Amino acid sequence: MAADLPAQFFGDFDGQLGDRAVRHVSAALSGITAAVVGVIANLALYFAEHTLFTTVDNRTFGPLHLGLPDLTTFRPVALGIALVAVALIFPLRWSVLRTLGVCAGLGLAAALSGLTGS
Repeated sequence: MAADLPAQFFGDFDGQLGDRAVRHVSAALSGITAAVVGVIANLALYFAEHTLFTTVDNRTFGPLHLGLPDLTTFRPVALGIALVAVALIFPLRWSVLRTLGVCAGLGLAAALSGLTGS
């Protein structure tokens, strides 16, 4: 009798109720996906501006908080390393771990040679 309980429970759903439930779950998952993509994009912009510029001023305009970089504190070495990473990952299809190792080596070489400009 207990083994038949799930079959009785799920057997009561007809095709329309099941399709409608799938649409609701799909809509909810689409909303969650959009939120996750937004958080990842926000983090990417945050790290990019704090890596490429030495000074970032935080400004508040009502509910909007913006980080505005000081353009005179641009770090060209950081941009060069980022462009190398993009070239290694996308056209050459290197793995992320291998690319990270190369970029860490380039960053170390730049720091030891005094090119970081921080």
